[in-house]
Amino acid sequence: MAPHMFEMRPAIRRMWISRSLLAILILFGCAQQNAAEVQVGIVVDVIDGDTVDLTIAGHRKRVRLIGIDTPETKHPEKPVQCFGPQATRFTESLLADGTEVRIERDVEARDTYDRLLVYLFRTSDNLFVNLQIVQQGFARVLTIEPNTTYMGEFVTAARDARDNNRGLWQECRE
Repeated sequence: MAPHMFEMRPAIRRMWISRSLLAILILFGCAQQNAAEVQVGIVVDVIDGDTVDLTIAGHRKRVRLIGIDTPETKHPEKPVQCFGPQATRFTESLLADGTEVRIERDVEARDTYDRLLVYLFRTSDNLFVNLQIVQQGFARVLTIEPNTTYMGEFVTAARDARDNNRGLWQECRE
């Protein structure tokens, strides 16, 4: 604990005040920088259960939800998979056109299809969309290093959905 300011010698007091102010300025600068990194988007279209088009800063961007994999509905080389249409409808129910979302990134920014890799949170209620899709049994966990920030939560949610036969865990016997 720092000694009381008035018990310090003047030179030491000035140094202590200077360092304290510097620390406050550094912390304030970090808070401002992190606040600037928060991106908001508007849902334009749900492509399938784990892919969405957003408007971000006036530009339409295709985004892929990190950490989850819903059954395919529009893959050019795969047929529609079990529970794919239901997963797409569920994502549409969470992200109606015009829904505002907060975008969180991880380490790697894009996938091999040049989609932005994101975690989405509805701004209206802070619902973590990626996690909700897994919790309700509409997706399996898909972990691709280095984007693993919420891997533990996704694994726990998927295990619970499977153990309770929710969604694809009840319908699809693969």
